[in-house]
This record gives sequence, C-alpha cells and structure tokens, in this order.
Amino acid sequence: MLRRVAFSVATAALLLGILPQVAAHGDEHMEMSAHDAPHAEPQHLDQTGSYWSHSEHAVLMYWHIGLEILAWVVVLPIAVMFSIARSRYTLFSQLAFLTINALALVLGLVYNHNTPELYANNAHGKTGWIITWIASAWVFLAIIQTYARQSRPDADLDDTTHPMTVANMARYERVHDELPNPSRFSNDSGQGTERNSASLFGHSRSPSVESEDQQFIGPTRRYTHDDDDSFDDTSEKHGFLRRASMERLFSRYGARFVAGRTLKAIRFLHLICERTVLVQGLVAIASGTVVYGGIGRGGAVFNVLAHYIKGGIFFLYGLLTLGRWMGAFADFGWAWNVKPPKEVVGRAKSAMATAEFTESFVIWLYGVTNVFLEHLAAWGDAWTAQDLEHVSISVMFFGGGLLGMIVESTKMRDLLNNAVVSSHSQANTQNESWQQPRHYRVSLNPLPALIILLLGKMMSSHHQASMLSTMIHSQWGGMFMGFAFARGLTYITLYISPPTSFLPSRPPTEIITSFCLIAGGITFMLSNKDTVAALESYDLDAMFTFTVTMGLTSLIMAWTTVTLAIKGWASRNQSRDQHAKSHAGVLA
Repeated sequence: MLRRVAFSVATAALLLGILPQVAAHGDEHMEMSAHDAPHAEPQHLDQTGSYWSHSEHAVLMYWHIGLEILAWVVVLPIAVMFSIARSRYTLFSQLAFLTINALALVLGLVYNHNTPELYANNAHGKTGWIITWIASAWVFLAIIQTYARQSRPDADLDDTTHPMTVANMARYERVHDELPNPSRFSNDSGQGTERNSASLFGHSRSPSVESEDQQFIGPTRRYTHDDDDSFDDTSEKHGFLRRASMERLFSRYGARFVAGRTLKAIRFLHLICERTVLVQGLVAIASGTVVYGGIGRGGAVFNVLAHYIKGGIFFLYGLLTLGRWMGAFADFGWAWNVKPPKEVVGRAKSAMATAEFTESFVIWLYGVTNVFLEHLAAWGDAWTAQDLEHVSISVMFFGGGLLGMIVESTKMRDLLNNAVVSSHSQANTQNESWQQPRHYRVSLNPLPALIILLLGKMMSSHHQASMLSTMIHSQWGGMFMGFAFARGLTYITLYISPPTSFLPSRPPTEIITSFCLIAGGITFMLSNKDTVAALESYDLDAMFTFTVTMGLTSLIMAWTTVTLAIKGWASRNQSRDQHAKSHAGVLA
C-alpha cells in the first residue's frame, strides 16, 4: 500500500516539475508579444545594476534562493544516497526534491515577471532549466527501473561477484594464509580456493568470521539493480505498481523498456544522471551567484569563469578527499587502506589506478590544456609578465603531473629496481631481505601535494591590483599550503606504519586536507576581480570573506558526513531486508 501511494505521488511530482517549465515557455511568449506590440515603450535599464541591489520584490528572490538551496543542497544529496543504496525511500526523497524545486521555480518565474531584466542573456536561466529536465529524467528513469524490478524480479541476478564486506575479506585472508606460497594468489591454488568455491563462500567458517557476519548483516551475493526493494508478501507482489490503472499504463507503454538493450541503456543513463546531478546542481548555484551579484559582464566573464572553474575543481577535490577519509572508495584502495584483490572486489575495481595516479593525471591534464588558455582574456594583445607567470604555472602542472604518474607506475619502479634485482640469484628469492618493503602496498606520492604547495606559495605572493585582492589570494594560497603540509604528515605516518587492513584507516590529518581544499576552493572563486570590486564597494575587508568561508566549509563538511552516514544506514537496512527475504525463501 505504501509503495502504491509513493508511485502515484512520484508521478504527480514529475508532472509538477514540468508545470513551471510550461509556464516559463508561456511567459516567454507573453514577453515576445509585449515587445512586438507597436505601443510598447522601451525601458532604459541601468546596465550596472544587479538583482542584489534591487529592492523590489526581494522577498520572492529570498524564498527562491532558500528553496533552491533546500532542494539541491539538503534534499537532493539524501535522494542520491538513497538511490545509490537502492532504498525503499528513494521515490519519497525524489518526490520531495521535485516538489521543492518546482515551487522555487514558480517563485523565480513570478519574480522575473515583476522585475526588470538586469542581466540580459544570462546563462543561469538556461542552465537551470536544462538541469531541471535532467533531474526530472533521472526520477523518470528510476520509476522505469522500479517497474522492471517488480515485473522481472529474478532477471540478471549476479551470483558470481561478492561485496567487499568484512566477512568476505576475512574469508579471503583465511584462505590466503593457508596457502604454502604467500606470493601466490588464492585463485592459483587447488580445490576449494576458487572465487566461487563453496569452501571460500560457503557455510564452513571460523568463529571470527561468524562474529563478523553478526556485526555486518548482509547477503553473500552482491545486491544488484534487479533485486526487490523490500520483503513483500504474495498479495503485494507488484508493490506500488499493483494499482490497476498504473499497471495497465506501464504494461502498455513500459514493457518495451524492461528488457534487452533498452533496459541496459536506461540503467546506464540513470547511473550517469545519478552520479552527476549533484555536480550539475553546483554549476546551477554558481551561475546563480554570478547573475544575482551582477558580475562577469562583457570581457570580465573570462576572469570570473576562470576563477569559478578552478576554484570549483579544488572544492570538488576537497569533497573527494573527505570521501576518501570516510571510506567511500575503499574498494578502489583509495581510502588509505590495502587495495583489496580481485577475489574480493572483482577484476574491474582491482584494476583501478591509485588515487595519487588520478590526482597526477588531472594535474597533468590541467597543465596541458591551460597553457593555451592563459592569454584568452587578452586575446590579440601583447603578452605581459603576468601572462608569462600563469603559463609558467601551467608548465609546472604539466611537468609535475607527468612526474607523479611516472612515480606511480609499478613498471617504472620495477625497472628502477632492476639493477639490484638482477644481481641476486633465484635461490635467495625466499630471503626476507629480498622481499618488497611494507610501504610498497600503499601509494606514497608527494608530487600532487608538492605542486599544490608551490601553487599556494605563488598565489600568496602574487601581486594584485588592490590590497583586498592580494589578501584574498593570500588566504586561499595559505589554505593550499596547509593542505600540502597535512598531506605530507599523512604520508609520513603511513610510511612509518603502513596500513595492513582492507578497511579504511582514516588518518586524522586527511580531515585537515579536505578542509583546506574546500575552503581554499571557495576563496579561490571569490578572488575574481568583479567580486573583489563588489566587496570594496560595500567596504568589506578580507576578514569578512575569511570568516564566512570557514563557517560555510564547516557546515558543508558536516552535512557531507551526515549524507554518507545516511547512505550507510540505508544500505544496512536494505541488506537486512534482503537477508530476511533469502532466509524466508529457504524456509518456504
């Protein structure tokens, strides 16, 4: 009964999300008709004005901003976490997001209709509508997948892979320790140690594994998209789609989407929307601040765009670092843990590059592309010393990123060790002195931190047009230097005591690194010329930006941690339901 109501309300939410867009098209038509009328008088607008300083109908704008922040920053992350965990609360959270976002869009349309256009041809409106359509499509694809799971509950079950649970890792370590040769993988041994062997994933367990299973309740088979969302009885085998009208509707128009390549394409599109919708929301919020503040007009758009893009990259880098500390990428070996083998996480995840290699690659890619973009704001003019400074920074990123990728290469490390390895005989292979050092199991690559340290030092001493701009640049430069020092302490700690577990080690210094990156990224975005000029016009100093940024960073990190905890709670409940259902099936 609960699911039937959820589906009906979710469908209504989709329609509600479309209504503001239809109204927007109607509003555009009305504006075009008004401009085409011969008796209309042109309005002379102040091109330097901004919505920030426009006092008429300001309450509508405040409500629009508040509801959009509530929708995209509070509700949407919870909906994404529920969707990733395949929770039964996914549709309810998506409904709440679409409803709040639709209400905010309606208020925005009313505000635009009652105020003059102070930022002609801005990108925020277009970007907002595109992202709203994508978010609505994400919910629609989720409904189709739910119907597919209800109509084909046993389709495409994956029985050959296993989740990275403590029990599975303990089983792997138990079998691995029993092998006579510790350098040989478990799938190279004899009977009973293959990936799908009954002795490896069967019921013959040690007491420690039994206790771990009691602590981490969950099925031994990995949960897939096609599993049922909860433990349903026979009378509600179709869940919330059991209502006759809805079932006929989806049976007529949705049957073609629940099988074959079409369903795979829907799953792929849903995954893309699910993993990128939060970044899209960040783009919409950032463009909204530009339009609301009235900055980035004319040629100044390049300076604002450069600061927003670069600062946004460091902001996301900080969130990624915080996720690594929380263990979000433990199956990749990115959570400061020992990288699990393919017997535990599968072939694809075990082949994933290290986090330091990824960081070095991004740094290298930035250096390659940005060499050609530093002179874009003054295209056709003579090169200045400041342009050459920026190009030199790009070259540093190019070389430092390339060196970082070389350091991460295991083949390169083997070639460097060849001078020593080739001199010893095969008879001494088992000698402990010829074994690889313990810290080889974890990546200790200081190059990304070094590059960002140098960038922070350069920006801290970078000459600017005003004292306020110099101080703001010094703030985010100091934050990046703090990131590098904290990351260096992490590497020193791991070099002295390398991790020995597949579980996240959570070095406390990584909280500092993520804080410095997030705060530095926000301050980076604020350091553009137009924003600095606006701050100076209101007689605001650098301490204002510093204190506001620190408080905002703390709130963002706290909320991010809460959302990841919500995902863990939803995943645990979902695993418990699946565990109960599997036992009920055995008893039946």
